[in-house]
Amino acid sequence: MKVKSILVKSAAVAALSVSGAVIMNSAKTSTVHAATVANDAAVVTVNYVDGNSIHVWNDYENPVATGQVLPSNSSWKVIRTAYDTQGNKWYDLGKNQWVRAEYVNKGYYPAQNTQEQVQATSTNNEVANTNTAATTTQTVAATTSDSESSAKAWIAGRESGGSYSAQNGQYIGKYQLSSSYLNGDYSAANQERVADNYVASRYGSWTAAKAFWQANGWY
Repeated sequence: MKVKSILVKSAAVAALSVSGAVIMNSAKTSTVHAATVANDAAVVTVNYVDGNSIHVWNDYENPVATGQVLPSNSSWKVIRTAYDTQGNKWYDLGKNQWVRAEYVNKGYYPAQNTQEQVQATSTNNEVANTNTAATTTQTVAATTSDSESSAKAWIAGRESGGSYSAQNGQYIGKYQLSSSYLNGDYSAANQERVADNYVASRYGSWTAAKAFWQANGWY
């Protein structure tokens, strides 16, 4: 939804400050300035379009795609809200990872099962009917678990040296999560739980998160 209320005629109002982040100039024309405004959403969910996804950008003023995409129906914590000079609304999902507001809905909406997920479940059930297939599945699962643990430990090492008490500005703990994600609970158990949920929602796995980190220097 486009929001046009940020178009202000400065002949009538010399200056406007929203959350201490925007000041309109004094020209006698309608002018739009890029501005960080009062955050209007705690969580957003990517609009559901089967098989679709949206891009993540590094800034809202002069955006450049980061290469990361967010799948339909995934939900994200919002850190900041802003408008660019064109009047487009943006949400910062943390560490300057921005998405256009028009592609998300305010609030959390559980993901819907896609046809692929239904087919995968059916296939897994059929495989489980034979001992040979079950043994193969267990072997793959064990290998995947080892890879996930290794990738998780690798990221923790790069982010904090594995310290639950590490802090860098608003980023806290072993996985350098935004303090807003942790909701005031910096315990080791909560850091582990929130980190697992964050990575599962954003990347699908720790191995995928590690690959993204290696390509971009953050996750």
